[in-house]
Amino acid sequence: MSRFDKSRLPSRHVSVGPERAPHRSYYYAMGLSEEEIGRPFVGIASAGNDSAPCNTTLDAQADVARIGVNEAGGMPRRFNTITVTDGIAMGHQGMKSSLVSREVIADSVELSVRGHCYDGLIGFAGCDKSLPGMMMSMLRLNVPSIFVYGGSILPGRFEEHDVTVVDVFEAVGGFSAGTCPLARLSALEKVACPGHGACGGQFTANTMACVGEAIGLSLPNSNMTPAPYASRADIAVAAGRQIMTLIERNIRPRDICTRDAFENAARIVAATGGSTNGALHLPAMASEAGIKFDLFDVAEVFKSTPYIADLKPGGKYVARDMHDAGGVYMLMKTLLDAGLLHGNCMTVTCKTLGENLEEITWNPDQKVIYPASAPLSPTGGVVGLRGSLAPDGAIVKVAGMARLQFSGPAQVFDCEEDCFAAVEARQIARGSVVVIRYEGPKGGPGMREMLSTTAALYGQGLGEHVALITDGRFSGATRGFCIGHVGPEAADCGPIALVENGDIISIDAATGTIELEVGDTILEERRSAWRPRLNDYQSGALWRYSQNVGPARLGALTHPGARAETHVFADI
Repeated sequence: MSRFDKSRLPSRHVSVGPERAPHRSYYYAMGLSEEEIGRPFVGIASAGNDSAPCNTTLDAQADVARIGVNEAGGMPRRFNTITVTDGIAMGHQGMKSSLVSREVIADSVELSVRGHCYDGLIGFAGCDKSLPGMMMSMLRLNVPSIFVYGGSILPGRFEEHDVTVVDVFEAVGGFSAGTCPLARLSALEKVACPGHGACGGQFTANTMACVGEAIGLSLPNSNMTPAPYASRADIAVAAGRQIMTLIERNIRPRDICTRDAFENAARIVAATGGSTNGALHLPAMASEAGIKFDLFDVAEVFKSTPYIADLKPGGKYVARDMHDAGGVYMLMKTLLDAGLLHGNCMTVTCKTLGENLEEITWNPDQKVIYPASAPLSPTGGVVGLRGSLAPDGAIVKVAGMARLQFSGPAQVFDCEEDCFAAVEARQIARGSVVVIRYEGPKGGPGMREMLSTTAALYGQGLGEHVALITDGRFSGATRGFCIGHVGPEAADCGPIALVENGDIISIDAATGTIELEVGDTILEERRSAWRPRLNDYQSGALWRYSQNVGPARLGALTHPGARAETHVFADI
């Protein structure tokens, strides 16, 4: 007798009873037996494609997961969703599609699961937005789910050093400054990315991979395993087996991703010096679960989090090194021992985080993860800001930065292209605060990342001598005094829309403030003269996104989230 009661599962709507004979005929057409049709159906969502090395192994890993599902009594049903790969979309209009793709991924996975009435979900993702998009769909649907990261790329090797794609972006700046010959740039680009996998530093993909484990949706110490490692197949099979246990016990994502679990996830973002995009994706994920957890809630956790993982771009090491050092669970071990994690949170193992961590022994010989009692710095690698320039908040990554205060005159640009052209023309003055606006979720539309610009500044030697502020985003690979997510955005006539060249802007990442030093009377005069800008996207997906997207502080979502729900898919 089966241990699964299909009369209580969503798949009964497509497989049980005489009235579902037409539906079953499709499954027979695909070679399934009557017994197989009687099993729980597990959706296996893959973001695999040939767009970039981040995603090229995902389909194969998803197919291997079928083995575990079958072994444990389920029926796997694989399907695909899109990705927009940031490293390729970066620095041109294509980046406007990146954040929008997060919503499309979540929506497409939701629609496929809803339409086919799957009882569980395993999601495989590689590039930046596919990770939160996949986890958002899990929280939205609330069927038993496991998230699997496809794994990071191994570091490239150049001039006796480990390198990542960020070194290439920064070399472009060096080329424009005359300090990097074209031959050196060409040699570097050919070795920086040596094979399959997502970007190797603690950029957005690896940050959100750490979140998957910290929040309890991923199997312990699974996500830092590099993409080329053979053990990734074992992880996929294990996920396939474990999803059937979750279905049997009816343990769902919202049972796992509680408010405490989101605090754990924010803790890991800061402790690893992770991507500022974590402060965008965590509020979005929380909304899918009906939990209030906005930018300020994230920043509050950041304030008390020690920075303990010496990872690029602020530090020395890459994801492969963190895997070798013991992975995310090694990092969480020292944080739990210091009283900085909630150990009572449920995970996909069907045990609590604390119970999982009992199996981990601290390794004092590894060099990547510092004890929480002896951190790289006492407060986190990411800091929230608030002030007259950003009443709805902003975010800055301070990992590896020696300087936490900056004040200077504004140099204002109304799009990234204009700023990048000024960088290439060597028109950015030392000591200035570069402002790039109308790049927010609504105004861009799409809230572009600015890695091409920030990396070029670093390549020219200006990285420590200017600050950069935007209502758009920064790549997790960005380093330097770069403040993103400034809200309200310029398209909503936030204060960033009123800045003029020469205005003094003061930032203090130690106290968490960002101030526009212009009098209220002058700002009111500018506000009265301000007129909305019309962007170039007046139809299609980007137009629809700009009409519906909310503020970055709340995750840049396009729907109300679980708090507006009248029912949950898993209960149909």
